[in-house]
Amino acid sequence: MSSAPRNVLDLPLEERALLALRAAVKEAIAERAREGLPVYVWSDGRVVELSAEKSRAHLRPPSKHRTRNRKRNS
Repeated sequence: MSSAPRNVLDLPLEERALLALRAAVKEAIAERAREGLPVYVWSDGRVVELSAEKSRAHLRPPSKHRTRNRKRNS
């Protein structure tokens, strides 16, 4: 996750709260993954279990080199 901006105190309280919440969630997921425990999330109207392996993958930053299915001009 990106670090908080230098002027974090200049941000509205709602934005600071969201930054703090996102950081706390990321740390909680990382802790569960380190312990090898699953994480439970709400998805499509139901609770879904993510294995420790899947939650670790979720924490990794996205790859800069994504492959996309594009039609090439022949």
